[in-house]
Amino acid sequence: MAHKILIVDDAAFMRMMIKDILSKNGYDVVGEAADGAQAVEKYKEAMPDLVTMDITMPEMDGITALKEIRKINPNAKVIMCSAMGQQAMVIDAIQAGAKDFIVKPFQADRVLEAISKTLG
Repeated sequence: MAHKILIVDDAAFMRMMIKDILSKNGYDVVGEAADGAQAVEKYKEAMPDLVTMDITMPEMDGITALKEIRKINPNAKVIMCSAMGQQAMVIDAIQAGAKDFIVKPFQADRVLEAISKTLG
């Protein structure tokens, strides 16, 4: 059975890029969200195996959303997506429970490596 993945990014183009990589590699994209608040709601609905989460978003940022999701499911698997130069935020995210991070612009092999490693 394909792993279910929720994609969270405020940029539709970035969501499309990740969705394309995942779909081509047998993953089931069960939802998309454009901000952290939407991400938490979609997480409750879909209960995905993994979430790709942008760090910088309007409404609720990725780190806050990560903490909220981990309140729902302490074992939630979340991979953060960051732009170059967001090292401090990436460290915060890992401390908050993120499993890994990928840097934009996305490279398909790095995305897939992070996901397969996180899903075990």
